[in-house]
Amino acid sequence: MDIYGSVVDNETRCIHYHTEKDIIAIKFKCCNRYYPCYKCHEEHADHSIERWPQEYFDELAILCGSCHTELTIQQYMYTTSCLHCGAIFNDRCTAHYPIYFEQHGIEE
Repeated sequence: MDIYGSVVDNETRCIHYHTEKDIIAIKFKCCNRYYPCYKCHEEHADHSIERWPQEYFDELAILCGSCHTELTIQQYMYTTSCLHCGAIFNDRCTAHYPIYFEQHGIEE
């Protein structure tokens, strides 16, 4: 699986987010490419971020950097660890959900 952006290791950490728990990459709807974070996308893509609409939350769009298993957006949003290998995800990533995913009650 190709990971784009400023990746620093084989577990999808990047120059922006690189704690032990920063081990996911997100497939961006706009380009169908995996990036570790929105900052990497902003720096390396030539277009704006398109958020995933709720009707696509069953798409495989989250990559566990530990075991390289893909999760659906829905699975990722309702867990704190990889469903396959048990690796713990950074719970502070929830603060960035509105950047990646459309949310109930948020209007453009």
